[in-house]
Amino acid sequence: MIDPVIFSFKLFNLQIVLRWYGVLVMLGAVVGAWWAEREIRRRGENGEIIWDAMVWVLPVGIIGARLWYVVNNIFSGATYYLENPAHILYVWEGGLHFFGGLLFGGLALIFFLRQNGMDVWLFLDALAPATLLGQAIARPANFINQELYGQPTQLAWGIPIEANHRIAQYSDLIQFPVETTRFHPTFAYEMILNFLIVLFLWWLSRRYEEDLKPGTLFSAWLVLAGLSRTFIEFFRPDQAHIGSTFISYTMTVSFVMAVVGFLLLLTRFGKIKLSLLEGWEEEYQVTKVGSKPAKPRSRVKPYAEDVSDMDEAEVLTAPVKRKTAAKTTTKKTTNKKAPATAATKSKKTPVAKKPAPKRKSEG
Repeated sequence: MIDPVIFSFKLFNLQIVLRWYGVLVMLGAVVGAWWAEREIRRRGENGEIIWDAMVWVLPVGIIGARLWYVVNNIFSGATYYLENPAHILYVWEGGLHFFGGLLFGGLALIFFLRQNGMDVWLFLDALAPATLLGQAIARPANFINQELYGQPTQLAWGIPIEANHRIAQYSDLIQFPVETTRFHPTFAYEMILNFLIVLFLWWLSRRYEEDLKPGTLFSAWLVLAGLSRTFIEFFRPDQAHIGSTFISYTMTVSFVMAVVGFLLLLTRFGKIKLSLLEGWEEEYQVTKVGSKPAKPRSRVKPYAEDVSDMDEAEVLTAPVKRKTAAKTTTKKTTNKKAPATAATKSKKTPVAKKPAPKRKSEG
């Protein structure tokens, strides 16, 4: 197995330890933010804002992820954190719950965006796939820590779990020998599903770029991420269950997440009406920091030959300006008098004759 500690050294009286878990979690967060920045720029907004937001979102999200994990662990009947409350702060040992990070980090993000006058839906559509990408990158840390595994299995891709990392129901080494017992790698199942959802949402955002309205990608993400996690929960014996049922608290939250996303999609495409979403914008409201909100982006693509010499505002209105200029030029050309030539000067302009007076009728 891989050693969870990359290296460690002592600095004065402080022990410095670098663990794979922390490295992979931070790598996932950075790659996810990079992806989100590119998507935000593609929608016409200042993508660098996401790095300012990460200063608030990341620590708040980690706190939420840790608290959710600890509470879920206590609900499952474990007493480790009740007996060792100081270990709640030992995040580097592992134990971050995705939903806690989403809830707390999402609230911090929305607060930041509203404080800076940004379009919340634009950022949610860009960040939704990025969160799954970051989670997928961090998932191998669970393999290194030997956690978040499933039930015993005979499948070829089952993984071994050492005795000191077994949960209570599999701690009997006579019934579940270390040498021969293998377990479902549920973290790997979730990692694969996350990558597939990210690819699908990426394809959707490109294939129907001109038709997707604000909030569509975020709603689809809620549905897909919720259903995938609901499926994964069937393989997670370490989760706290509601009473004596097979339904875990995380499974319930995941399913509710998918239902909310489905309702948002129905509202977005006008199938139902929700009072909370009345006046849902049809276009992103792109805003420049320190300036007045810009008008919604036009979906008409500018002419390719004009783009290189234009700034963003000119690109968005290029078709209108081009059409107006062409119309004005045609009008001027039509009204302009042609220069006189020798041939035209030699011709005499006919003079209109006065009509002859009418004769009075005789008799």
